[in-house]
Amino acid sequence: MPVQQSTELETASDSVYYRVIDSTDLNFIHSKNPPMSITNPAPESTASAVSPFQQRSLQSVWHPCTQMKSHETFPLVPIVRGSGVWLYDADGNGYLDAIGSWWVNLFGHANPRINAAINDQLEKVEHVMLAGFTHEPVIALSERLKAITPGDLGHCFYASDGASATEIALKMSFHYWQLAGKPDKTQFVSLQNDYHGETLGALSVTDVAIFKKTYAPLLRPCAHVMTPDWRFADEGESAEDYALRAADALQAHLAQHHAKTAALIIEPLIQGAMGMGMYHPVYLKRAREICDKYQVHLIADEIAVGFGRTGTMFACEQAGITPDFLCLAKGLSSGYLPISVVLTTDTIYQNFYGDTPAHAFLHSHTHTGNALACRAALAVLDIFEQDNILAANKARATHLNNAATTLSSHPKVSNFRNCGMIWAFEVETDDLQFSQQFFQAGLKQRLLLRPLGNTVYFMPPYIITEDEIDLLVTGTLKILDTVCN
Repeated sequence: MPVQQSTELETASDSVYYRVIDSTDLNFIHSKNPPMSITNPAPESTASAVSPFQQRSLQSVWHPCTQMKSHETFPLVPIVRGSGVWLYDADGNGYLDAIGSWWVNLFGHANPRINAAINDQLEKVEHVMLAGFTHEPVIALSERLKAITPGDLGHCFYASDGASATEIALKMSFHYWQLAGKPDKTQFVSLQNDYHGETLGALSVTDVAIFKKTYAPLLRPCAHVMTPDWRFADEGESAEDYALRAADALQAHLAQHHAKTAALIIEPLIQGAMGMGMYHPVYLKRAREICDKYQVHLIADEIAVGFGRTGTMFACEQAGITPDFLCLAKGLSSGYLPISVVLTTDTIYQNFYGDTPAHAFLHSHTHTGNALACRAALAVLDIFEQDNILAANKARATHLNNAATTLSSHPKVSNFRNCGMIWAFEVETDDLQFSQQFFQAGLKQRLLLRPLGNTVYFMPPYIITEDEIDLLVTGTLKILDTVCN
């Protein structure tokens, strides 16, 4: 079942090869086969009966993004421990976590350095409210983030998850324009196929129907402009040319609606939830220029791709731009503890700086700036620095790309692409149960892979070894042969 824009893909070339020689090392084999709409895989039973462990979960836990009834047939996978890139179930079976446990795990499960940092902080203070108080971990983390993010993003506002970060950025932008004497700037624009979270504000700027349709009456209207995802390009159209064409569509929209538009929110370089759509960095450069021209904020949602996923520490670096708001989460603590942050500029910050509560940003979360989470994040940044992770990831990516030659040329595979430490491809199939079947077949190969519709992707932890990469690729080929036959 193709996405709505798939009509453009019907004329796409089978033989176009795209390679950007820079830190992203983006590779893209472009073909006709479009991504299917998202379906959520439900695990198929690997045991003869549901264990007491699994039954307890089904009786008490409402699992996310899941039709719970499916677990009557497909039992949950009971994980009891993790080590490195591996997760282990109650029977001792190991599963290679090829998707970073929903894109969060950078440095492996039970990482000793992150463990030690959290244990050390436990002996000092676990949490203190951040209204009227402060503490060393949140100060140090803010200073470190200020130093490594692009431009003058010098002020950090913390929350607990990605959707909350999106909400903060949207509210800050809206409130800024109210304080700046432009009360008509109340609307937002995002890209077609973008995903920004599932709280009401974040869902309003999301364009993924399966998450959004039911709640449409609760949501604010939001314009969605043409995606720069190169899978939708015309035959013979380069990724850069298509990105520029998409940027022209953005300019046309803002030329007409800028007076009422507060901000453009985008997923830089990778549109994750709609099948890891990848696009050329020139779109970010043009988006920044267009937003500046029309006095519209640019919100960069790097919740999924920040902290090295695209090959640079932050995706925006590849276009040489600084957004007005940068949203970070997921890899910030390597999945250890819930934490997110919105970084913004001094221009934004100073507009809220005044003598009255009306000028303050009156937004809070109970665990804002949690000391344990901040300490975990500091340990993550230490590992990046001490182990020269970005350079090491280039070697890992090269090895996986070389190992995946057979995979990328598989007769059922199209659009094989890579950006930094993210890989994705579409599988030619009309079976709407494909993602479920692939997920289950992956477990039998001891691989944790969770397709998005007919898009299979890899987002492994950065500590994955060459042997584990080889296991991932050969196992994926076996899964393809099983499912496609």
